[in-house]
Amino acid sequence: MSRTAVTRPDELLKAARHSAVHLEMRDGYMLDDPALHAWRQGVRHDPADRSAWWRPWLDVVVEAVSRGVEIRRARIVSEPVSEYIQYEYDVTFPNVAAGEQVRWLPRRLASTLALPGNDFWLIDGRLVVWGHFAGNGDWLENEATEDPAAVELCSVAFEAVWGLATPHDQYKIT
Repeated sequence: MSRTAVTRPDELLKAARHSAVHLEMRDGYMLDDPALHAWRQGVRHDPADRSAWWRPWLDVVVEAVSRGVEIRRARIVSEPVSEYIQYEYDVTFPNVAAGEQVRWLPRRLASTLALPGNDFWLIDGRLVVWGHFAGNGDWLENEATEDPAAVELCSVAFEAVWGLATPHDQYKIT
């Protein structure tokens, strides 16, 4: 199985031709993020003030979508949701505005699904990029593979999650 280090999701989207799917399965990431701390202090983005929340990542999403790349993100979350997932939910509207499709799946509904052990990106149905995180949610590294078994596992898992998950605009935080 060939594996290589990959560091930046924006590079993945820039290289994608048809599809990019992302499965997130943790209840917290990078808990020392200044944006999370600001949110805890009551800072909220105003959807009408695009200049306040638009960021370089969203430019990459818009560019990929404009090239015909379908970008889908699914999040498996424990309920009631953690503080971090509440934050993530609150700040997802820019991703949707940029053209990303986002769905949420309560973890209890994922019990019968065979899922990989790590979050991942699957690019064009051929490249898996695993996201490795520490127990506290800190990002460690990404690792890429084109191993057909890994690609199949991730493709099947993502589609199973996607089929059960609720679109962002319909999901209600509990």
